[in-house]
Amino acid sequence: MTDNPAVAQVDTLATDMLEEARGQHSRRVARTLVTGTSQRVTLIALAGGAELAEHGAPSAATLHVLHGQVVLHTHDRRWELDAGQLIAIPPQRHGLTAVSDAAVLLTVALR
Repeated sequence: MTDNPAVAQVDTLATDMLEEARGQHSRRVARTLVTGTSQRVTLIALAGGAELAEHGAPSAATLHVLHGQVVLHTHDRRWELDAGQLIAIPPQRHGLTAVSDAAVLLTVALR
């Protein structure tokens, strides 16, 4: 454990954000944890059934499931992902659905 404000306690944040997501109309909450000239890291909490509608893909990104189960999908493929799994986000339009309450860490390479 550290008192350094530059260090994010991701598991604690995810738990708190899941509680917050359950109370939101959208059933999701996101918080950027790291941002810079070359990368952005965002923690996303989704209550079960919440969706991120299909959207464009960044040039390079990964999705790490921290808690729960999600489905990442494109128009012709789908990946069921469980806690502990990491996937490179496909380079085409995609969406995300929370099968159960879930927290994911999205890391995006910036141009």
